[in-house]
Amino acid sequence: MVSTQSKRQAPASQERLTIDELAHATGLTVRNVRSYQSRGLIPPPEVQGRVGYYGAEHLARLQLIREMQAQGFNLAAISHVLEQARGSGEEVLGFTRSLMAPFETEAPEIVERNDLVKRLGGDIDVKLLAKAEKLGLVIPIDENCFEVPSPTLLAAGERLVSLGVPLEAALDTMDQLKRNTHRIAQTFVQMFLEFIWKPFDDAGRPESDWPAVRAALDQMRPLASEALIADFAPTMTHAVEVAFGKELDRGRARKS
Repeated sequence: MVSTQSKRQAPASQERLTIDELAHATGLTVRNVRSYQSRGLIPPPEVQGRVGYYGAEHLARLQLIREMQAQGFNLAAISHVLEQARGSGEEVLGFTRSLMAPFETEAPEIVERNDLVKRLGGDIDVKLLAKAEKLGLVIPIDENCFEVPSPTLLAAGERLVSLGVPLEAALDTMDQLKRNTHRIAQTFVQMFLEFIWKPFDDAGRPESDWPAVRAALDQMRPLASEALIADFAPTMTHAVEVAFGKELDRGRARKS
């Protein structure tokens, strides 16, 4: 049996699509397609005789629009993003899609309030729960249910509590972790902007260079993670050696 997705993607290889075919390929109605066109979200079709024909670029744009809507973007915001892309080719749209794509996201977990309280030591008041929400560790769905965007991060906090670290201190640690990782992320972003994006932008964003810029963005993400992990291991080892070296010296001094 051919899947619905396969059916929708099949026309992408065709050079020309009627508005009905385009609507079918993207899972939209003809009215939706006309509405997006009137808003300037997709360029007008190539008209031959009395028939308007759409191509791969129109298909790519509409697929991107649907993805952005699924992520909560309204049409005004989508229009702004597409306008700022300053280009109409499929490579521009592909770069925009890569830019918006979440990086190594986990499947979220749904937990009940009682289970969450139990996992975090069984002693969590309204203030600490609000702090966990502010840090993005949990997102309230209703008064008795929460979404956990990163189960791994919550599990780290849970393990800290199980080791005897007070929940408030564990949350403070998570807060510092987020602040530090934000600064690291900004360092890599600024490097990308200065040495890759700016020269490309100054050159007028030539169409032929879009693939290289997109490839650089795709490689920058795992590269940043690999560099951070590689540097953290020896840094953590050194920090432990220094800290406990001082503690052992202090203990020997008390005995002498």
